Amino acid sequence: MRIDAERVFSAHDHAACRQATLERAEEIVAAEGLRLTPVRRRTLEILLESHQALGAYEVLDRLVASGFARQPPVAYRALDFLVDHGLAHRIRRLNAFAACMRPGEPHRPAFLICDTCHAVAEAPGTAVADAMLAAAGTVGFEIERMSLEAVGRCPACREARA
Repeated sequence: MRIDAERVFSAHDHAACRQATLERAEEIVAAEGLRLTPVRRRTLEILLESHQALGAYEVLDRLVASGFARQPPVAYRALDFLVDHGLAHRIRRLNAFAACMRPGEPHRPAFLICDTCHAVAEAPGTAVADAMLAAAGTVGFEIERMSLEAVGRCPACREARA
């Protein structure tokens, strides 16, 4: 189940959204012959609690509240695992992490970040990423990693401000 930006920025059944994404993540990990250990699973659940990016120490605090030891390396390793396997993304502008809402789908995420409510959505389509790749190609530059982030206001925050 893919969660599009329109859904993130509008009222929706977030429990179903969270559950579908978690189930898809479990399928991906199993297909790769890996394990979603208790700390990895809980870390992903934490990221799926809302459509907001969380810093590593916010994740660590929630892990501690869930009964895990206060060990920053454990949180960072779990986050690295999720990012490495396409289950989470690092939002560089926020120095934070967000669950991937399109796990298992090949995509180059571009993020829409609301600077009011702090919701984060993956932009639909790949036109911006494709344009960057094309521009790089014209000068012989090979992109190894790309982080596209746009900051503004979601529809609900724009409406509330009006």
